[in-house]
Amino acid sequence: MQANLIDHFSQWATVDEAGRVILPAEIAARLGVLPGARLRLDEKGNQLRLLRPASQLTKVYIEPTTLCNLDCTMCERNGWDEKLGRMSAQTFEHIFRGLQEISPVPTVFFGGIGEPLSHPATVQWVKRVKDLGCRVELITNGTPLTEKRSRQLIEAGLDVLWVSIDGATPEHYADVRLGSELPKILANIDRFRRLRSGGHFPKPEIGIAFVAMRQNFNDLPALLQIGRQLGATLFSVSNVMPYTADMQSQSLYSKTLKNIAYIPSPMLPHLNLPKIDLDEFTQNAFIQAVNSGYHVNFAGNHFSNSNDVCNFVQSGTMSIAWDGYVSPCWPLMHTHTSYLHGKPRLSRRHTIAHVSQRSLLEIWNEPAYFDYREKVQSFRFAPCTFCGGCDLSEANEEDCYGNEFPACGSCLWSQGVIQCP
Repeated sequence: MQANLIDHFSQWATVDEAGRVILPAEIAARLGVLPGARLRLDEKGNQLRLLRPASQLTKVYIEPTTLCNLDCTMCERNGWDEKLGRMSAQTFEHIFRGLQEISPVPTVFFGGIGEPLSHPATVQWVKRVKDLGCRVELITNGTPLTEKRSRQLIEAGLDVLWVSIDGATPEHYADVRLGSELPKILANIDRFRRLRSGGHFPKPEIGIAFVAMRQNFNDLPALLQIGRQLGATLFSVSNVMPYTADMQSQSLYSKTLKNIAYIPSPMLPHLNLPKIDLDEFTQNAFIQAVNSGYHVNFAGNHFSNSNDVCNFVQSGTMSIAWDGYVSPCWPLMHTHTSYLHGKPRLSRRHTIAHVSQRSLLEIWNEPAYFDYREKVQSFRFAPCTFCGGCDLSEANEEDCYGNEFPACGSCLWSQGVIQCP
């Protein structure tokens, strides 16, 4: 507990005679800030925010497979026509050798479009990566979480087990996760919880990932309570990405995309709201205030802080698909169709290199890839999610600012609408 409290204490940077900011050595080391690194500086009012340098690789997403035992209504595979497959042992060896060269070691997240535990080698890969000293996370739909598999994951040293649950009742869950049953999933998680060693902070931690839709959003409070009973300490809620025309009716953000409360513009009137009790007495007035046409600041935090921010790039991540090709993020790992502003939008796959061609660090440090990350950090793309009026928003090929492929202005991840654990 003492260590957790210390982590929340403020630390101080100093400024030398030339006006240069000097970071504490432990923070610079943790962030991988080397001499000569460039850190983006955001100034808002009396606040300065330093962003992680685009040079530091901190997290690697590994997609073991695109195969899955379920047929979920909101799955990206409903909007593509790609070959399905599993990562080969040879491909993983290239990744593993690349991880050995990275210092400090990155977090490794096993997940993607398929079910990671349907790959026979995933648990073994978790252990090998953990033995390198990496923090290791994995997401699952929960169906393969047998007693044997649970023990293997715990013994492998997994740090976080994420389980996707999209309903708090068997009926609502079954409407989304076709081929699965909620009571069995909850029983699997409960057994996993009890198999962990004791203590105040048992490992692996348990996380719940929830995809919010009109048909299930009212289940969220009950699901939070269920998660607490199962020992979950992490919750991740995302909006649904409509990969089919029918799923558009399930979205909860059609007005949000054009709500000026989220637009970072000095020309808009500003509304500063304090922390208040959000209950049956205040909720209607609070919602009306947020939607009143003001740029909203809530308890010192701008609602617009989540706009035009790619958390994949901002957090220093790379994504590796099952076939070994490296992409900057999850949304660019596979060519797929989704829907934005009532129109289909084609997102073409963007890859940097194959892991057999160069090491992970060599791929990460390629000049063109580095320049792309810096461009995404400053987000010099057309506001397609807000506008969406021209044909250019219907693909990620180019935009009206002159950006060529991949143009990220239509990305809902960068607007804080869709998010991954």
